[in-house]
Amino acid sequence: MTTARPFLLFQDHNAEEAMKFYVSLFDDGRIVEIVHYAPDAPGHEGSVMKGTFHVAGQTVMCTDSIARHDFTFTPAFSLFVDCDSQAQQEKLCAALSEGGAQLMPIDDYGFSRRFAWVSDRFGVSWQLNLP
Repeated sequence: MTTARPFLLFQDHNAEEAMKFYVSLFDDGRIVEIVHYAPDAPGHEGSVMKGTFHVAGQTVMCTDSIARHDFTFTPAFSLFVDCDSQAQQEKLCAALSEGGAQLMPIDDYGFSRRFAWVSDRFGVSWQLNLP
């Protein structure tokens, strides 16, 4: 079966830290798999060669890049979360934007009665919607 999943490429050897943070924020959050680079592998020893985690009904893959790139995350790609409650949205907005940025603070933007767009401390963008 063919599948498509989001894939996050971390530049600063912090994929595992990000995965642990993300799964801590969601009731269904869990790390599915982590494979670390061995001492004789091309990547930084102990960093994530292949990581898979599950949050808010979505499976996401990630890795720590073995090469330094001139690019990183951009808000043009984001994870869109339909929150169950105002309390959940506020908790996620506060936690995810800490050390990051609020690109659009929680507000009524016309297309949603309560919406926020944040960038977390790793540079990953999240759209937080209360339908």
